[in-house]
Amino acid sequence: MNAVVSYLKSLTLVELVKGMGLTGRYLFARKITVQYPEEKTPQSPRFRGLHALRRYPNGEERCIACKLCEAVCPALAITIESEPRDDGTRRTTRYDIDLSKCIYCGFCEESCPVDSIVETRHFEYHAEQRSDLLMTKEKLLANGDRFEAQIAADRAAEARYR
Repeated sequence: MNAVVSYLKSLTLVELVKGMGLTGRYLFARKITVQYPEEKTPQSPRFRGLHALRRYPNGEERCIACKLCEAVCPALAITIESEPRDDGTRRTTRYDIDLSKCIYCGFCEESCPVDSIVETRHFEYHAEQRSDLLMTKEKLLANGDRFEAQIAADRAAEARYR
């Protein structure tokens, strides 16, 4: 009996009609495609994008060269060299992040005791050569200066939810 029902369904093309009905329903439904360059989707304040080094309000870099971010990085993408300054504090002489190795896990940001290294919400960047993906200390500080307003706003919003 089951074989007969299956044969009759194949003759009447029931599966084809069901498929065409499903296609017809979605044909007239509201489209959810985003036209990317013109339209932007909402972004979470926790989004992890391009890295940046922050400064204190007096202009001094925040990084104290504790090297916790370098130690915690699972991809070994961070390289730090440091030396003591005249006033006895320690600061970085070299802070490099290889973005071709980075997995954007956010561990560096979480481990930083002075909130120096952060991942901004900026994701629209590219490189034409692999060497362009090596973020030096100067590039990271420039990113921090450029995105400081957004970073501070995200930190303030995050503090409200704690």
